[in-house]
Amino acid sequence: MRNILILAALASTVTACNTPKTADQGLAALHVPVVSSTDFVYDASTPSGSLSPEDAGRLDGWFSGLGLDYGDTIYVNGDYSPLARAQVAEIAGRYGMLITAGAPASAGAAQPSTLRVVVSRHRASVPGCPDWKAPSNPNFSNATLSNFGCGVNVNLAAQVANPEDLVHGRTGPAAEDAETAAKAIIMYRNWPLTGIRPGQELRPFKNTISTTKDDK
Repeated sequence: MRNILILAALASTVTACNTPKTADQGLAALHVPVVSSTDFVYDASTPSGSLSPEDAGRLDGWFSGLGLDYGDTIYVNGDYSPLARAQVAEIAGRYGMLITAGAPASAGAAQPSTLRVVVSRHRASVPGCPDWKAPSNPNFSNATLSNFGCGVNVNLAAQVANPEDLVHGRTGPAAEDAETAAKAIIMYRNWPLTGIRPGQELRPFKNTISTTKDDK
């Protein structure tokens, strides 16, 4: 009888090892950041080819009401003059923002002698987190916990400066800047070891910023 029980236990072990892998088994996070986009539209009249002081003030108040900040994208569309676009760029510059070329599709069309300002806002979130619906024990199928990935991805979604970077990368400049590329290596070589006094004494910080005669 004892031999039969041992053989049965071994058979169960082999069967468990040959269990096909399911979708919730692996290292992939079950909850990932999702980026949502919202477009806000403002139409301003430019009958003389420029914004009136009143329209410029209203546009400034609209930007302020939206809480314009990094991660938003500003577009200008419609029948406008370069002067009107420059005025919008000047107002956006007060918030540290720039005007982006092109414009997303929006409902309706801008009327003649009307400047349309579109603010595209991107927000990142992780739906369904936290997710503790599945108990951690027992876990005979070796399934990935339902909350797996929530901690890392929620922090990523909260800390990323521009959520659009999670969707696609940025296009690099045509000309590469060798100084920027080598900055991390220079800091690694010249910065003292943190928290280790012997290392700080052997490798003191070296000032790599060059000084000119005018600076002395």
